[in-house]
Amino acid sequence: MTLAPETTTLKIQLRLDDSWFTVCDLNVLLPGRGVAALLPDGRQAAIFRDRAGELYAIDNRDPFGGAAVLSRGLTGTHQGRPFVASPLLKQRFDLLSGQCLDDETVRIPTYQVRVS
Repeated sequence: MTLAPETTTLKIQLRLDDSWFTVCDLNVLLPGRGVAALLPDGRQAAIFRDRAGELYAIDNRDPFGGAAVLSRGLTGTHQGRPFVASPLLKQRFDLLSGQCLDDETVRIPTYQVRVS
């Protein structure tokens, strides 16, 4: 089965300090997969779209391995909460809070996301 590509002019934006930063077109985000975005200050964000269409954004840097790889992690849910598992050492990070589900002392930054 071949799916027709989604066409839209909707943009994904992240809240950075007091302004919104446009990251990409909504149709770039495939449900269940992440993308990495370079932010103006040189950091990276990992943006995810789940199968229900909800959007999440967290820091892309894995705090355990130090590499910017979280956008390539596997997504899932734990007790009804969405998470991404790092492709490095498999630690899971809550996509809403940034809390590591495997080490309560670790939390990564999250970003507010909107579609405009």
